[in-house]
Amino acid sequence: MNANAFRHFYDYHFTENRKIWNYVSQLSHEQFTQQVGYSHGSVREQIVHLISCDDTWFSELRGVEPSESLPPTNLDDRNMIRTHWDRVEQNMRDYLAELRDEMLFDTPIVEPEEDKDLIVWQVLLHVVNHGTDHRAQLLRLLNDLGVETTSQDYIFYVYDHL
Repeated sequence: MNANAFRHFYDYHFTENRKIWNYVSQLSHEQFTQQVGYSHGSVREQIVHLISCDDTWFSELRGVEPSESLPPTNLDDRNMIRTHWDRVEQNMRDYLAELRDEMLFDTPIVEPEEDKDLIVWQVLLHVVNHGTDHRAQLLRLLNDLGVETTSQDYIFYVYDHL
């Protein structure tokens, strides 16, 4: 386990997030905000949840406050969401650029109490796993809304980036 492996794994995470966004851009506003009775609800709310969790975990790793959550809205706020997501991704990339192998075994999180014993590599692995889970939910939802999607399997990312 080393920092470069995590940077590679996060390149996969960011690539797959952007694929999801490309699918989302095909939806009407009604489809984007249509409530479903699973997980966090609409495509919009799933995306906002994904962004918020990435931001919260990496803010905890950096010892800073997460950015303010995106408020619920009835307007088509996809441009605002994409801009916010780009900022969160850049903060994550900045952290990962500074990540060194020896940092992977640190326990930098002070609060909340339940997270204080988490090791950096555990948090990094969790965030990508969490993203994969929600992207899978989104892929199913997008498919149900008539959007043609592709697999997010990590191995296909590897094949494309050898």
